[in-house]
Amino acid sequence: MNALRATSLIERLPAVRGELTAGAPLAPFTWFRVGGPAEVLFRPADKEDLAAFLAGCPKDVPVTVIGVGSNLLVRDGGVKGVVIRLGRAFAFIEKVDETRLKAGAAVLDAALSRAAQDAGIEGLEFYRGIPGALGGALRMNAGAHGGETKDVFVEAEAVTRDGRLVTLTPADMGFSYRHTEAADDLIFVSALFEGRKGDKEKIAARMAEVQEHRENAQPIRSRTGGSTFKNPEGHKSWQLVDAAGCRGLKVGGAQVSEMHCNFLINTGDATASDIETLGEEVRARVKKTSGVELQWEIKRIGEAA
Repeated sequence: MNALRATSLIERLPAVRGELTAGAPLAPFTWFRVGGPAEVLFRPADKEDLAAFLAGCPKDVPVTVIGVGSNLLVRDGGVKGVVIRLGRAFAFIEKVDETRLKAGAAVLDAALSRAAQDAGIEGLEFYRGIPGALGGALRMNAGAHGGETKDVFVEAEAVTRDGRLVTLTPADMGFSYRHTEAADDLIFVSALFEGRKGDKEKIAARMAEVQEHRENAQPIRSRTGGSTFKNPEGHKSWQLVDAAGCRGLKVGGAQVSEMHCNFLINTGDATASDIETLGEEVRARVKKTSGVELQWEIKRIGEAA
């Protein structure tokens, strides 16, 4: 990413109370640990700072939001425009009543499940098995172990590209499998979740089962981006990938996990190009052997090197 271009972009941006950084590396923010820099990285002080920035940001400047990078691939050429990453001000959890919790978009999914357990709220245990933050969970209707975000969602607060704060209902979100109909340029800042009154010990036991299954079935100690492909209707992606002979397949430093075929791994020196090329090769082999066209679940952003 050209340093002069990044510096000139900062000069066009509105003043903020948070932090603006030109040419900020993004690889450390992703679980794959690959990818190029952001032209400019913005870390807002709070939702008001975010809203004011978006209201004053030139409309021709691309804006991209990232979370904890668990389901994200940043391409090697980096990301043009402004990349927004929400921090501490968006990592709160509040108990609203006996069955509801309000949480910021930067809260880890697992942290929400633990807070629900502490509050005796049942129904959010599935979040223990999702390696991400709530902003991403809202954007992709994240789910695991029989539960989905839509099942516990009440409403969300978001900021529009022109800086307005809006509230979204389930109808506004239009949840479906790993998808929402909410506008792509909305930035979620918080959400309200509802479960049921439950027994803390039983909830804890269920969460332990979810975590044990994840540890035994997924390569969570590796540099990976989580589930790579969505499950096609009537199929499981890992089975299709395995049947296509892709278990252990490598491209450069990227590899299809031997443990779980729907996970791609950075074995140590992979580039983002290695990982994306491997994923496309897997898609091609699955299409050839089964006729099924796998769709990426991992979000890919940025430019090729």
